[in-house]
Amino acid sequence: MEWKLFADLAEIAGGKEIAVAVEAENPTVGDALDALLAAHPDLEPRVYGDDGSLSTHVNVLVNGSDVDTLDGLDTDIDEADELALFPPVSGG
Repeated sequence: MEWKLFADLAEIAGGKEIAVAVEAENPTVGDALDALLAAHPDLEPRVYGDDGSLSTHVNVLVNGSDVDTLDGLDTDIDEADELALFPPVSGG
């Protein structure tokens, strides 16, 4: 599976597209995120809050849909799905 990372997340991971191996038989977004963070542990403080839950400042998308509108990190995925991780965006 492949994650598309944006802004400082891509800088931390060392690339905008990061392939991960997910061993679960019926993988979820959470499984793919765990694989990403296992390979790039420096991302974890940007993705998870102090309480261990997904940071409200990070958007996780599957095929362009925010996982919050789906089943969250329990959303089922397959190899063809596009996964993306966005940090907060601000501008003026």
